[in-house]
Amino acid sequence: MTLLELITKPSTENSPTTSDVGNYSIVLNSEALLHQLKLEKDQNDDVSLLQRGTGWKLLSTDVEVIELGQNFIKNLKKKMKNPNTFNKDEFFELFGSYLNEIWEKLWGAVLGDGLDEGNIVKMIEKLGNYMGRDVKGLVMEACVVLETWEVLGSLIVNGLVEHSGLSSLINNLIEKKQSWLVVLCVKHVIDIQTYDMMCVLKYFLSIPRDEDDGSLVNVRKEWESQAMSAIEKAMDLSLGPIRMEIARDASLLLMLAHDGFSVYEMCLHYLLASRNVDEVILGACISKLSGSEIMILIRYLKKWLNKYERFPQVCPCPKAPFELGLKACEWVPSLEDVVKCLGLVVDEHFLSLVLHQEFHEELKSLNEVVNSLTGEAKVCGILSNLTETLKSRHRGL
Repeated sequence: MTLLELITKPSTENSPTTSDVGNYSIVLNSEALLHQLKLEKDQNDDVSLLQRGTGWKLLSTDVEVIELGQNFIKNLKKKMKNPNTFNKDEFFELFGSYLNEIWEKLWGAVLGDGLDEGNIVKMIEKLGNYMGRDVKGLVMEACVVLETWEVLGSLIVNGLVEHSGLSSLINNLIEKKQSWLVVLCVKHVIDIQTYDMMCVLKYFLSIPRDEDDGSLVNVRKEWESQAMSAIEKAMDLSLGPIRMEIARDASLLLMLAHDGFSVYEMCLHYLLASRNVDEVILGACISKLSGSEIMILIRYLKKWLNKYERFPQVCPCPKAPFELGLKACEWVPSLEDVVKCLGLVVDEHFLSLVLHQEFHEELKSLNEVVNSLTGEAKVCGILSNLTETLKSRHRGL
């Protein structure tokens, strides 16, 4: 018997299986299952290279948890057929009961004191990873329909957004004008496609300034709270001199990101500083911008260049998020990020920038700032080379 026949033989045999694994999409405790496997002795071929394994079955707890998910999907789908009669309280009760049942199956106790939105969010943090793919997708759909934004935000923050439903989710959030949740997607979802990122960029550049977007309060609140925390830590003697110095650098960095920027522009910080958006993706997104969107983006980038020209001592603070919990420092665009983005704008829209007169004044003022920064960079480069030369000579003495 050839090796290929040995490999394909088990799939062609009509022997009974030990468990109905096909009904279940996840295995929660695979390590315990592997220890149960045994080799099945093949009487017809003692020298067979491959032998079928027996003893495979799902643990009873895993089966029960998966069946809970299937029942929950069935009940939630039934409720969502009549969205006019289905309200938030019913959803919280149904979803909370499902999460409580998971906790009870796994640890033998009931979790949570109530089934309100706040407790649901806490339960998601603990049990979200035990929810199947279909459960997560349906719950997100229900959150959008019922506008239970805190629950949806918890799903996003805890990495429970499935790739298959991401485009639909982003489109729904943009349609519902939930800017803060769009920001959370940029921060916490790592596989956003180019088209979806383009939609996010265009949305951030076209948020109506005259409309009241309540979710934007969270954007400004995060930047303000992080900046105030950095200032307090910079004066906290108990942190020691090294961490106080990190806090001082972080406070300057966060000051740049906060002062002078509108709350709409603060949303752009997240996209520009995201490590999931490389030059190829950003270039593709920028190429699809309209004339008015290009103008808004250029003015935003000019603000950053002016700030870095005025405060040349400010630089990224990679230690601040880990040492002091100042996570916002990760989302401040560096001078390199700003220059790359500006370069892509020029590359993708060169003819428009040259032919349309409304861009000329902006480009002239940008040119002045860029020339100033270039001059400073040349001086810094000369001083850096001189310093390295003196250091090497000193070592040689």
